[in-house]
Amino acid sequence: MSDKIILRGLASRYAEFARSDENREKIRLHRAVNDLEMIRPIVLIDELPWEEMEIEDELALQCEDEDYRRVEQELRRSLYKRKHMPADLALPDYIGVEKVIYSTGIGVEVEEERLGKNNGGISSHKYHNIFREKGLEMLHDPVITYDEKETLRRFTKIAEAVGDILPVKITGQPTGYDLGCKTWDTIATLMGAEDLLIGLAEEPAFMHQLVQRLTDIFLHTVKQYEEQNLIDMEPLYCHSASASASGMGKAAGDYEHNNLKKVWGRGLAQILAAVSPAMHDEFDIQYMIKAMEPFGYVYYGCCEPLDRKIDILEQIPNLRKISITPWADINTAAERIGSRYVISCKPNPAQLSLGKLNRDAVYKELSGILSACRKNYCSFELVLKDISTVNGKPECLFEWERIAMEVAEGY
Repeated sequence: MSDKIILRGLASRYAEFARSDENREKIRLHRAVNDLEMIRPIVLIDELPWEEMEIEDELALQCEDEDYRRVEQELRRSLYKRKHMPADLALPDYIGVEKVIYSTGIGVEVEEERLGKNNGGISSHKYHNIFREKGLEMLHDPVITYDEKETLRRFTKIAEAVGDILPVKITGQPTGYDLGCKTWDTIATLMGAEDLLIGLAEEPAFMHQLVQRLTDIFLHTVKQYEEQNLIDMEPLYCHSASASASGMGKAAGDYEHNNLKKVWGRGLAQILAAVSPAMHDEFDIQYMIKAMEPFGYVYYGCCEPLDRKIDILEQIPNLRKISITPWADINTAAERIGSRYVISCKPNPAQLSLGKLNRDAVYKELSGILSACRKNYCSFELVLKDISTVNGKPECLFEWERIAMEVAEGY
């Protein structure tokens, strides 16, 4: 079977749902959550251990051509999720070909040791402090360039193969993660976690200089993306969370002009889970205020517990969504957030690690989340992510989805 025939078959199946009333309804539910006018909570599942998810070769790539394989993988994974654990998955009604973008980097490279690797590709990392022998002068602003010729080659090839089945569009870079302001995640890879935390206590002046420099680099970078129209202006997701919101995205028919005020900004500081609210405020939030000002809405947080730091987050301009992890207290978070922001609530993925689900525990956790959010009039989403393993038993994830949807639809 030729590559084009394989791709066309997948595109036809994808188009059937992408154009459906059901998909449009999913997007409506997403938008209502982010508009703080929730109809019901939405359920999303992302960051899967794909190497453990295979069922009857549904995920096995068959195309030989590398350009086709790239699209094939996206289609197969979307169709797989739609079939086995749809939750509130929403799909774009087109096939995207992402712009080919290059960066010169910030002048430094991470020095690390990988301490182990399982069959899921998850490694432990030990980072070396590059600043012990080098100063901040080695950091520089990256130069961003767009390879239009290569992008158009890929686009033309995919459009010729499946463009009569579903529109093919050239898309930019989403702002959810790679274009997110994850300054302290970056610093952790350049210094190591231990040296970073010691530095906050013993060398605060240096750490302030470092975070200021990286904040300036972030702003310079996103400005280049905006000026060169390299940002995805129609994302359905912001790093696993929903991004649909009224007033966001490009104007109808405008495919040339990027505008940061029409997209989500993303901020996070996972390593600062280990410090006090006052230190978190001083070393991250005061810089995040500047970093997030250009964006229309802001989604803050990742795996760090933020339930007792809501008051410092409120300083961030255009804040709309806050991540609440399994290590945070949902009752405290919901009480402090109320109806002012969206809660991106992260159920505990560790429940899937044994490949056998404790249904009572799942019901208890999800029911507790819904109870806390209902009591405090919160608009929220349930985002199951960071699923490192299902112990080779994807069926437990399918069961989790059924429970979550039963709870969410009964809200």
